Formats: sequence, C-alpha cells, structure tokens
Amino acid sequence: MKKLLYDMQVKQPIDVENSINSGQVFLWKKNDKYWYGINGQDVLQVDEYGKIKSLKNYKTDFFRNKDNFDKIIKSISKDKIVKNAVKKYPGLRITKQDPFQCIISFIISSNSNIQKIKNNLENISKRFGERIEYKDQEFFLFPNARILSKASINEIKKCGVGYRAEFIKEAAKIISSEKFKIENLKTDSYSDAKKKMCIIPGIGNKVADCILLFSLDKLEAFPLDRWMIRILEKYYSKKFQLNTKTITEKQYEILHKKIVDYFGPYAGYAQQFLFKMERENYRKKWL
Repeated sequence: MKKLLYDMQVKQPIDVENSINSGQVFLWKKNDKYWYGINGQDVLQVDEYGKIKSLKNYKTDFFRNKDNFDKIIKSISKDKIVKNAVKKYPGLRITKQDPFQCIISFIISSNSNIQKIKNNLENISKRFGERIEYKDQEFFLFPNARILSKASINEIKKCGVGYRAEFIKEAAKIISSEKFKIENLKTDSYSDAKKKMCIIPGIGNKVADCILLFSLDKLEAFPLDRWMIRILEKYYSKKFQLNTKTITEKQYEILHKKIVDYFGPYAGYAQQFLFKMERENYRKKWL
C-alpha cells in the first residue's frame, strides 16, 4: 500500500520552470533543455520532467516528490483565489534545499530583489566556494559554514552584501558550532524551530519562515513580506483584517495563526501559489 501511494505521488507532474522561478532559489541557470543549480556542496541537473542528476550523486528530494501533492492541493484550496493560482501553476512545488545555503540566501534577501540576491550569492560562491566542472560547464559550489565563519567581514562585504556581511559571518559561526544542530530543526515543532532560527542575527520572522519552509520541512511556515501583505490586503482583507503595510512581531504571530487556521497545515504551499501568481501578474523578473 505504501509503495502504491508513493508511486501515485511521484507521478504528479512537476513544473520545473515555474518552481525554480518562484523566489525560492537563486543559484540556478538554464542551459539548453536543462536547469543547473548549486545546492550546497552539490550541483543539480534537472530536466523538464523534474528528473535530477547530480555531481555528487547525493540522494535528494529537491522537489518534494514524497509529499502527497493531491492531499496538499485539496487542503489549501479554500477559495477561488487559491484555486485559480493552482490552476494556473499546477506543477508548482516547494523545494527542499541545502539549509545553510538557504539561510545565507534569505539573510541576503532582506530589502533586496531577486537579481541582486543572485549576484551576491554568485559572488560569495566564486570568492569562497570550490570551483568544479560538471557537464562541461564551470560551477562554484556554495561554501560551507566553517569556511564562511573564518572569512573577514571585509572579504564578505566585497561580495556586495553591504551591512549583511556581519550577519552572514555570525550565522556561519553559529551554524558551524557544535551546539547548533541545524538538521535537528527538521524534527522540532514549527514553533521551536522558529525560536531557534531567530536566535541567529539577521533572521527575523519572515526570513525564518522562508528558511523553515524551503529547507527544513515546516510546511505551515507562511513568509510574510511586503508582497504577501499586499496579496492578503487585496484578496483577504476582511478575513485577516489587515490595517497596516508593516507588522510587529506580535502581529506577525497572530496573523500567522489565523492563516494556518484558515489554510491548514500546508499553508506554505498556499503562500507559494499566491506569491507566484501575483508576481507574474505584475510581470516581475525572476532568474
């Protein structure tokens, strides 16, 4: 029975193009019919059907094939807004990416845009990562936490990250310490994992939720940035009673609870469909 259920799930179509171009990942590029992406200490090659090959031959469920997608879509489809978004991007998936790379990516993302985040991360990889060749192409792996923890603030600043350089170095020091076991956060509750994540300088509610959603299996995480606040105001103003474009920590917590009560335990998927739909409506650039 379990094998039959798994087979049903992996046959669900993945829209690779839209999943990559949805604000989750940044160190990706398309070459001919394949997408290539840096995922920590590995390079992934993905074809149009979501089949993955990798430099290190690591096993990865990058597009979350093991999720029961039919169950998730049924769970989050509470209204015509989400139903329309799902209909428009039926194969959109949440990624399960390297946690440390995800942490640095979203620390950098604060008050930035996708192209600048991509450039900053590429600079970090070129300056501190290992150069390799894969499929006749040059790539730079993302440096691990230990390497970045030993870099100077000035060296990190040369990557174009500005004031975030101190946050990046401090995050690397914490993640590389024996006291902080990032993989353990996957088995923690959402609340406990978020508290631990927010200990890291440069990580607040929104950044923590991105990291928890895109790398640590917390599918109830619902990142609330200016785009999502705008979306909630536009489509759900009566339901969630938003009266401000910026929200305090306490308001964030209260709003998140309302969102999860409404969309359910897979609220993060609802967030991703809504985010993708609205940015496409505004014709915003991706990778």
